[in-house]
Amino acid sequence: MIRVIIADDHELIREGIKKIVRHSTDLKVVGEAADLKQAIALIAQVRPDVAVLDISLPDYDGLDGLAELRRHFPELRIVMLSMHPEERYALAALRAGALGYVSKATAPAELVDAVRRAAAGQAYLGPRMSELLARDAGSPAPQPPHYSLTPRELEIVALIGAGLQIKQVAAELGISISSVNTYRSRIFRKMGLASNAALIRYALQHGLAG
Repeated sequence: MIRVIIADDHELIREGIKKIVRHSTDLKVVGEAADLKQAIALIAQVRPDVAVLDISLPDYDGLDGLAELRRHFPELRIVMLSMHPEERYALAALRAGALGYVSKATAPAELVDAVRRAAAGQAYLGPRMSELLARDAGSPAPQPPHYSLTPRELEIVALIGAGLQIKQVAAELGISISSVNTYRSRIFRKMGLASNAALIRYALQHGLAG
């Protein structure tokens, strides 16, 4: 029996995964967490075989959560779950130590396959992932600057690109104004921008404003 824990801040997603797992006689969900802090405590207690980890948790954004989990549990086998398509984070997740990357838009069978392979110590490579790896092994074209942004940073870009002020962005995301300013500074640094106007232009040009 493969023992699985789920770390995702959306209860509906967790319930959906549990429903998928119930149809697989060799898998069992032994715990669930809404953030990384809860996940770390849970893993220490139940010692699962595989963790299904959302890429964007309230207390850790992007691949930082993966790195933190591996710091605490280097031998833990992790499958990343994300609303973002594979081309955004999949290769980076594999390089950071995940054994699989599954989009929330993929078929349930893919998640089950990814968990089984991870439990066996094998990487899960879906059709799209295999294509990306083949392309990456050749001469990959440079990625646009926004590909280096975390999911939270992309949310900030979308809202600023839509014309919201910093105070409005903070209210929309339920975070402090100082946090928004910190995220914005990171975005400017990563993308080589120096002003809100430049960020808005970039967001509009690349279809990121929302």
